[in-house]
Amino acid sequence: MNIRTALIRLARATATTMALTLLTAATSTATPATATTNDPGPEETVFVDAASLPADELRGLDQPIPYAEYARFHGSKSAAPRAAADPAPGDQQDLRQECTNHAAQAKTATGWLKSRFESCQKRPFDLVLRDIRGTTTLGRLWFDQWVLGFAYDGSRRVDYVSSIENIRVQPIPTEDAKKWRIGQHFHHSVNASSSDADPLVTAPQTVNRDELLGVWDTQPHWNLTYTSPDKGALFDQGNQQRVLLTVAMDVSASSPNSAPFTGGSNLYHSSVRYDYAGPVAGKHKGTVFSKARVELVMSQKDPAVNESAVHVYDALNRPERTFPSWPGKSVPGSKEPLRRVVATKKIEDNRKKSIKECKKVWGDYAGSGLECDEYPFASTKEGSTKGDNRFSVRLIDGKDNRKGGERLNEMYTLNRVLDGDPFYVKITN
Repeated sequence: MNIRTALIRLARATATTMALTLLTAATSTATPATATTNDPGPEETVFVDAASLPADELRGLDQPIPYAEYARFHGSKSAAPRAAADPAPGDQQDLRQECTNHAAQAKTATGWLKSRFESCQKRPFDLVLRDIRGTTTLGRLWFDQWVLGFAYDGSRRVDYVSSIENIRVQPIPTEDAKKWRIGQHFHHSVNASSSDADPLVTAPQTVNRDELLGVWDTQPHWNLTYTSPDKGALFDQGNQQRVLLTVAMDVSASSPNSAPFTGGSNLYHSSVRYDYAGPVAGKHKGTVFSKARVELVMSQKDPAVNESAVHVYDALNRPERTFPSWPGKSVPGSKEPLRRVVATKKIEDNRKKSIKECKKVWGDYAGSGLECDEYPFASTKEGSTKGDNRFSVRLIDGKDNRKGGERLNEMYTLNRVLDGDPFYVKITN
């Protein structure tokens, strides 16, 4: 069926003289307003999830037309051809592909958190256009919302690349989709109670973009940068200049004939932490996506750390094989996070108690080339001195033990894991 035929068929089935409002999946279903002979007010607007509508109400609205094709067909003078290639840098292209491969997570409000330094949201929208009485369907709009996030190890900044893409429309003949608009509106807040003293964030100059569909179609991307100034190295005075930031975004959509749609609030939100923690974090300052899951991954087949990996695997999955031994023993790190500790005395106390436990089980092992391996690690709050006996010790090869410690410290610094930050442990075969 060609475009003209589809539009004519839709026109015959649909009334065309009502004012419009945009209906979206981002809102909850409201009770339809009662039709009256008077002009309805904005309070009678009904927002409906397209997926919640009966199939018969969407009949004939299942033939999306790419916006550029629609605009050309309707003689738009502003329908410029799309660029032949996406100008996005290679790192953005890679993240977009990975984001697409994690579609279920990517369409959530937080998006898919690849790491502490990369995140993305790809959220599809399916919006239905109706009159303000909620009785007449007048068109349909589809698009994808993207937000790519980049934090930096070594810089107190975070960048977002936001876009509206893959726009498709199917209006009735009397409705002009070239006049429809979509908006992205960013806002932020600082959690002062959880931040260090005097937390400051500098927002980008432009945080709102409300455009006609044609503008989005030809210029889909825009960039936002949030920075946090610092006062130099104060970590040796106990001030890590941590700033906890939440960046959120609302989506709006409108038609000239409709009451503006403003129901798409907080459809994206991102949690960020800035710090200037010094050498304990690796690079002295940086920014992370604080909700990202951090894992220490070790393989039982890695000859450099296989004994360490087997010990941790046993502690997590076969605690009855580990010492100290007691009925019902469980060890955290897989489902329950471990939390880093940086206090030197706490780390030393953990090691002393673990060595004492090794000697209790195996006696004096001096000169054997073996060392006392402990899990959870001495550099965690769940170490052996916590007091709940949910730990394990084992004699393993000394080189393996030291290499395992190196891998742990690398994980800390590569992920900017600070004191009290949670992380998990994953052992592969």
